[in-house]
Amino acid sequence: MSDLRELYQQVILDHSKKPRNFQKLDGANRTAEGHNPLCGDQITLYVQVEDDVIRRIGFQGSGCAISKASASMMTDSVKGKTTAEAQGLFERFHDLLTGKGGPGDPGDLGKLAVFSGVREFPVRVKCATLAWHTLRAALEGKGEPISTE
Repeated sequence: MSDLRELYQQVILDHSKKPRNFQKLDGANRTAEGHNPLCGDQITLYVQVEDDVIRRIGFQGSGCAISKASASMMTDSVKGKTTAEAQGLFERFHDLLTGKGGPGDPGDLGKLAVFSGVREFPVRVKCATLAWHTLRAALEGKGEPISTE
C-alpha cells in the first residue's frame, strides 16, 4: 500500500511541476474563475465547446500542488468528452474525494484515482475540487467567480 501511495504522490508532483494544458486558450467560448480562500488557490479556466463536446481546454493560475495537479489531470480527462460526460466525471471524482456513495471503484476514474488519498485530509478536498467546480461554472456560463467557501 505504501508503494501505491508513493506512486500517487509522484504523479501528483509531476502534474504540479509540469502541468498539462497550462495556457490561456485563444478561441475559448467558455471561461470561469475559481478561488479557494483557505489555501490561496486561484484558477482561470478556458474551454472551447463545439457541438456539446469539449474540444480544447486550458487553465492558468497558482496554488498548492494538489490544486494544480488536479487542474492538469482534469483538463486531460475531459478533453473530447461531452459536457454531460464531464459532469458525470466530476460527480464520480467528487464522490471519491468526499467518500459519498461508499468506497466505490476508483478504477473507473482512471488516472484521477491518484487523488483517492485526499479524502483522508478533508481540508485538501477543496484544493482538489476547485478546478472541477470552476469547470462546472464555465460550462453553465456563470459569469461570476466561484469560491470553495
